[in-house]
Amino acid sequence: MRVLVIEDDCVLADLVADGLRERQMIVDVAYDGVEALNKISVTDYDVLILDRDLPLLHGDAVCQALVRMGSPGRVLMLTAASAVEERVEGLLLGADDYLGKPFAFTELVARVVALGRRSGSLTPTVIRRGDLAVDVGRHEVRRGEHFINLTRKEFGVLVALLRADGQLISAEQLLERVWDEHADPFSTAPRTTIKNLRAKLGAPDMILTVTGRGYRIP
Repeated sequence: MRVLVIEDDCVLADLVADGLRERQMIVDVAYDGVEALNKISVTDYDVLILDRDLPLLHGDAVCQALVRMGSPGRVLMLTAASAVEERVEGLLLGADDYLGKPFAFTELVARVVALGRRSGSLTPTVIRRGDLAVDVGRHEVRRGEHFINLTRKEFGVLVALLRADGQLISAEQLLERVWDEHADPFSTAPRTTIKNLRAKLGAPDMILTVTGRGYRIP
């Protein structure tokens, strides 16, 4: 699941982003409304955590822009305001959920996961190919009777290949889907990760390489 945290409190934004990354999410951060729209224009996000009181462009305007753009991402709006009227107003602007500050991080995660399910980014929960079973929700991989321990990137690459349903995925697409916006576009990380993933999954090799074009799992 790919998440954009839009929050002008840099410390809070980075803490939230790091916490979500620990839960296997791909997270980008924007510290104002203009930066947020710039990122949204080039990247599809499953969930957007949107602070209402943003500099340069108010969170309300960002939310309205998302509606006009037809963004598929689900919006969790954050605000320090506690009045019911404020929450209702945010929902009427197009937000999918609302969370007041201060908040418990566990509740934030629960709401993000719930919104991710509604966006379709978390389904199906278990993906199967032959004797391989990948439980996306539990971050578990099993081949035959053996459980396989994967790093976050290896797991992300495997899920991306499986969800492509046999279609080719290029190294550039893997960078976009599994790594965050700071990834070097010339990085060899996808190729190295594929190599390590092959070794862990064992024989027979499930990942096919089409030289110069990408990878797929038939």
